[in-house]
Amino acid sequence: MKKFRKVLDGLSSSSPGGVASPSCGSAAGTPTAHAPTPLDIHVQETLVSENFHLCKTVRHGFPYQPTCLAFDPVQKILAIGSRTGGIRILGRPGVDCYSQHESGAAVLQLQFLINEGALVTACADDTLHLWNLRQRRPAILHSLKFNRERITFCHLPFQSKWLYVGTERGNTHIVNIESFVLSGYVIMWNKAIELATKTHPGPVVHLSDSPKDEGKLLIGFESGTVVQWDLRAKKVDFRIYYDEAIHSVSWHHEGKQFMCSHSDGSLTVWNLRNTSRPIQVTYPHGKILKDGRKESCKPILKVEYKTSRNSEPFIIFSGGLSYDKAGGRRPTLTIMHGKAITVLEMDHPIVEFLVLCDTPYSNEVQDPYAVVVLLEKDFIVVDLTQSNFPIFENPYPMDIHESPVTCTAYFAQCPPDIIPILYSIGAKQKKTGYSHKEWPVSGGTWTLGSQTYPEIIVTGHADGTVKFWDASAITLQMLYKLKTSKVFEKPKAGEGRTTEVLDEDPYAVQMVSWCPHSRLFCVVGISAHVILYRFSKHDANTQIASLEVRLQFDSDDAVSPSENENNPCFSDPSSHSPLQPGSPGSATPDSVPGLRVKSRALRMPPGYQAELVVQLVCPPQQITSLDINSAYGLLAFGNCNGVAVVDYLQKTILMCVSTLDLYGAADPYQRLTRSPRRNRQSTSDFCMRGLSHFYSDSKKRIRTSYQSLTELSDNQVSIDMERTKSPTSDHVNGHCTSPTSQPCSMGKPRIPGVPEGPRLTRRGPGRPPFRKAQSAACMEISLPVSSHTEESRENSFSRSRSSSVSSIDRDTKEAVTTLQFGESYGRKGEPLPSACLWVGTSLGVVLLLPISIPAEDEDRMEEPVTIGPSSTVLMLKGSVLRFAFLDCGGALIQSPYEVWRDPNGPEDPDRTRRRKLVNFSPWPSHEAGVDGHMAVVCSEKQAKVMLMPSQTVLFAHNVTESSFILRADVVSVCSSVCLACFCANGHVMTLSLPSLRPLMDINYLPLTDMRIARTFVFTNGGQALYLSSPTEIQRITYSQEMADNLQDMLGELFTPIETPEAQNKGFLKGFFGGNAQPFDREELFGEAAAGKASRSLAQHIPGPMGLENMKAAAGGVVGDLARARIALDQRGERLGELEERTALMMNSAEIFSTHAHQVMLKHKDKKWYQL
Repeated sequence: MKKFRKVLDGLSSSSPGGVASPSCGSAAGTPTAHAPTPLDIHVQETLVSENFHLCKTVRHGFPYQPTCLAFDPVQKILAIGSRTGGIRILGRPGVDCYSQHESGAAVLQLQFLINEGALVTACADDTLHLWNLRQRRPAILHSLKFNRERITFCHLPFQSKWLYVGTERGNTHIVNIESFVLSGYVIMWNKAIELATKTHPGPVVHLSDSPKDEGKLLIGFESGTVVQWDLRAKKVDFRIYYDEAIHSVSWHHEGKQFMCSHSDGSLTVWNLRNTSRPIQVTYPHGKILKDGRKESCKPILKVEYKTSRNSEPFIIFSGGLSYDKAGGRRPTLTIMHGKAITVLEMDHPIVEFLVLCDTPYSNEVQDPYAVVVLLEKDFIVVDLTQSNFPIFENPYPMDIHESPVTCTAYFAQCPPDIIPILYSIGAKQKKTGYSHKEWPVSGGTWTLGSQTYPEIIVTGHADGTVKFWDASAITLQMLYKLKTSKVFEKPKAGEGRTTEVLDEDPYAVQMVSWCPHSRLFCVVGISAHVILYRFSKHDANTQIASLEVRLQFDSDDAVSPSENENNPCFSDPSSHSPLQPGSPGSATPDSVPGLRVKSRALRMPPGYQAELVVQLVCPPQQITSLDINSAYGLLAFGNCNGVAVVDYLQKTILMCVSTLDLYGAADPYQRLTRSPRRNRQSTSDFCMRGLSHFYSDSKKRIRTSYQSLTELSDNQVSIDMERTKSPTSDHVNGHCTSPTSQPCSMGKPRIPGVPEGPRLTRRGPGRPPFRKAQSAACMEISLPVSSHTEESRENSFSRSRSSSVSSIDRDTKEAVTTLQFGESYGRKGEPLPSACLWVGTSLGVVLLLPISIPAEDEDRMEEPVTIGPSSTVLMLKGSVLRFAFLDCGGALIQSPYEVWRDPNGPEDPDRTRRRKLVNFSPWPSHEAGVDGHMAVVCSEKQAKVMLMPSQTVLFAHNVTESSFILRADVVSVCSSVCLACFCANGHVMTLSLPSLRPLMDINYLPLTDMRIARTFVFTNGGQALYLSSPTEIQRITYSQEMADNLQDMLGELFTPIETPEAQNKGFLKGFFGGNAQPFDREELFGEAAAGKASRSLAQHIPGPMGLENMKAAAGGVVGDLARARIALDQRGERLGELEERTALMMNSAEIFSTHAHQVMLKHKDKKWYQL
């Protein structure tokens, strides 16, 4: 019981803390009550494990690796199958559902039960599934597994409950849709062909019933044989033999003729009156050469023959182009309308297409109005009602992968005005020339739920573009598109030092930082550049300022943990040596950045306009951390060498130092010098590679390389460590100040000469060098040197992240993994909060840099900003991933920001423009009467909550031992805050704050792809997202409240609609050429007439009757142990109280026993009448 009480130590049942109130101005000069102690912190935590439940919400984007297509002409909904077993069902905007086959087998074919709210899928594992679409989450009702034959084609006639299934052996089976069992009626291939035929006709590639008579079934075999089978008489009406293989067959609506497409690029038309030869053979794109030979053409994979009342029939087909034509290599869709032939060239190969018609009846005039074309990486709908065949504007976010996604960001509960503004600016970027008609896929119903708030998703791409998406109410709509490549000059072939490794994707976006309140946006590129954007409603003609920073230092130190690594004793902050910037070295050709910023004045349209570009030089190492604060006017970024701070208001560099120099005299590690060694290949040769091939070639794909980031450069090891001044910094009394006397150049590279500073020698005790394992937070996007290396590193997630003997020979540097601006206490015991920069490194060290900023607007643009010496405040296991700050009541403290104002807006000459700041400083609590705040620090292995300014660790928790954390965020859930973590082993966990109690631990998904690790992000409201495939974004929720409301937020796939009546053909047409008498399939295919099918042929599998009953839960022993641990932690307090009550009861029982014994002794010798 002591263990449970120890877990709950520090918590009490006092009233909940209030939310920090924003206030303008600086906190300096504000009197405080007293410095808080751990006894002053009373936080009533409201979150329990019942508040959390993990489930998928919605999937956005283009279905990855699509295979097939289906459309319900009455319900007007569309289904797309994929190679991974997924199904996307689309209707009107907002109606978007994703379902997955458990087997993961590819979906070969889809068949709607038209206007019945059901869907049949045929998968590559030879299984048929019946899906129920009359619920918001489709569920499998029945499955039928074929054991001895492979499924090749399916056909379900309209208003029929019997499904025709063709197989690879050439047989045709019939399945009852209601019971999902096989009928005893089978059409064997040897009965369908002539007995004299010596060869097998091949697999069944086509099945369809005759529009004229439903009792006639047309069967197409791959070899070129077409058979019409009389279902009633169980015999063949006619057989057609053709020399070329058949790919598809399409009927004329009158049922008197049909058209076939063949492998030689020809179309043949057959009349039922004379089936000995085709009545027409055409090569739409083939010509007869001078020598009489025909041009060889590509196969026509599919043809649709559709009639129209008011015009000539449409013949639409894919493929068939001549191999000799220049455009023959591009996939095409051809539309033949009368004598006019229109060829539509596609950017990607055509997977399948469907022609949308007004009627579901095959024996009526079709009147096609659109054609849906499913490409490998796109989805378009062509309007057939207009002569120029324009395409419809796609309302779904199918272009997420227009350029490969390289990073993501998720912002919930944004300011309500930001979405309309971005939409109004982005509307001007939209393409024109779309069809003016409404989107034809308009089925289902969707209403805006009550649990909606503004949400924005930001995606960065390999071509340097950044897209803003409106993600409110589980939908996704493009708002605004930003092209970062416009900032730079177009690189010429062979120009620059980094062209060899950056030719493919030199502008690829590596990370983004966005403040929705100040509308300040920062982009980090793979070429080691940072671009700062400001938002404006007006266009402007401005010149982009540029700065160059060198974060390459000639130190090559091994790292040895001190004897007191877990509890280091740091020296007094006052004794720290001043910050010494690293030497940028002299100007060399290698110092020139790989990309050149445009030096001329540029016209910038409304939206985000570039203001400043900061580039790393000599040689540029990829940036690993970034933070920007609009209230301070500062930008900080770090890499594997050090950290730099830029004043973007004055366009100056405040600080540029190595990570080692940040420690001063309080270095917790003993750094040992080593002998010089051979030069090795530079890290930049590995870390800056192209990104696009990740999606096109499995052997060249984006991956996160922990080793490439932390590898040492090819400089030789020097015993002495250089420490010199930065060319853009001055040192006054040990403080780093901004040089207002050195303005930056506008667009031109600036390489000043720098004097060399003093050389200092740092030596440690004579013990062997020891290097910590490289950090998972230092993620770089790189390509493998070889396929073998790529595979070995791809599977390196499960390796130990601790300092072990195996890591001694691993070359690393201490990288800056995370940065955070905020109001805090720069020194231990400091009475007043001020602006600070929190720095986290790959060795788990947390550093704090106080910043002095002029309070007045006039002084801010003239007076220098000073950065004081750093102090080491905390050490954790693994790389530091995230910082967050809580007030003494447990409420999240937001970073201060500047209220947005249009930089190009009209100015009032009588009124001076002043910056309006909003500051969430840790003010004194009115209830507790204390000042201070709590700092939440999370690393790869553990999380700690520290009290400021005393720097006392209140709570610590080892999040994971066997794995490591990839992503951690402090988020708001159910009017409270918690720490959300995503581990490399696929576990999603939440911890309470500030006590760090485990609330949820679920084994959600195995980390099989680096894409998930790179794109997984949490946000407020209990939501998260990641890139589930190169083309799709998967959104999930870990909030029980949102999971309960999810059903109301999803759209309805099925809407009750009356089936349209068949047209009346008239007396004469029905008498002379009408359909035959109604065909009763039940009489032929039922068990009474056809008998039962062989049990060994197929196996019926009942469905789970709803996927919603299958909860996402942890699997295996690990999940069970995690759940048991959380349950024990939750019951700890109650068990402690039970122990106390038990002790009281035992004491009371002993007293009662004593009194009873005394009474017994008193009356033992007395008779009953003496009592």
